[in-house]
Amino acid sequence: MKGLLSLLLLAAAGSAFAAPATGQRIFIAGDSTAATYGPERAPQAGWGQMLHNWTADGWEVRNHAMGGRSTRSFIDEGRLDAIAEEIGAGDVLLIQFGHNDAKREDATRFTDPATDYPRFLQRYIQLAREKGATPVLITPVARLLYDFRSLLDTHGRYTLAMQDLARREHVALIDLNAASSDWIRAHGEEGAKPYFMFTQGKADGTHFSQAGANAVACLVAAGWRGIDSEAPVEAVTAAQCNALPAPAPAAVSPSVVVNERDIEIEQPGPHDGLGTTTAYPFFSDATGFDLVFRKRVFHPGATIGDHVNDKDEIYYVLSGRGRLRLNDTEREVGAGDAILTRNGDRHALAQLGDEPLVIFIVYRPVAR
Repeated sequence: MKGLLSLLLLAAAGSAFAAPATGQRIFIAGDSTAATYGPERAPQAGWGQMLHNWTADGWEVRNHAMGGRSTRSFIDEGRLDAIAEEIGAGDVLLIQFGHNDAKREDATRFTDPATDYPRFLQRYIQLAREKGATPVLITPVARLLYDFRSLLDTHGRYTLAMQDLARREHVALIDLNAASSDWIRAHGEEGAKPYFMFTQGKADGTHFSQAGANAVACLVAAGWRGIDSEAPVEAVTAAQCNALPAPAPAAVSPSVVVNERDIEIEQPGPHDGLGTTTAYPFFSDATGFDLVFRKRVFHPGATIGDHVNDKDEIYYVLSGRGRLRLNDTEREVGAGDAILTRNGDRHALAQLGDEPLVIFIVYRPVAR
């Protein structure tokens, strides 16, 4: 089915890249999976950041992808307008969204895959065509998320909606969701982890390490070549992309002693809470260690804002007093109290009295 879809799209769209010229550009509109990250975020990288490794001579990549954006918010923030100011005849616009369009809890980003999602995608296509550029749709890249040894498809309705739109509008489509799913399965759940941000205490199956970003950029190039033999990328196959090596596992960091005065950070109350706190992120750069261990001091008036947990957490009260709201109950907590809050529970915590509230927090990070 995937091969038939590619052939149909190629026949409809034709080849737009027969004569690459110096100065022609590939623009990318997308989310965090394609975005560019600075050295301070290493080893995290987006596939758009690595696409230059796979482009043809004379073609420049202009990566406008930005973390956290959906088809809706990218437009609302003026980011498509910024592309419109630059893009011109002979250029290409690669369009990949879906991860944040599915965030139903956030009205500024959510799009219904049956209505809003294709409607917003149509605006990207229209902009490219009005400027004499070529739009190319890219289905959302897969997540490394397994359940009972099966890789889950977290983008199903968005992938189908984009495929339907590509057929209706005769737009070239790279099925990155299918290609990246095959890539993950080729390595297996554990073997694929070095290509993602399973590092530095994180367990993130959405975002890529530099090796993963390069492999996915390779898959974009392979998929593009698969629907157009004259696309402005190297002649590479998905099998070659799947064979790109993973980075060597990070060495386990040695035992160490740190003093809290050397790591303290002033922060506002978590989850849009009030007041100020002092955080002590112990061993935040430790490798081979999958727990976060943190001390936090809530100065008078500080709070943890009311929120729903996305992970299990343990709080241990060292000193001071606080008022805890946990689901439908409220109670005062103090020194010696330990609090277990589970994924999906709702809670808030407010410092009480003149003495700062001091707690230890322990949790296992979740994918972002």
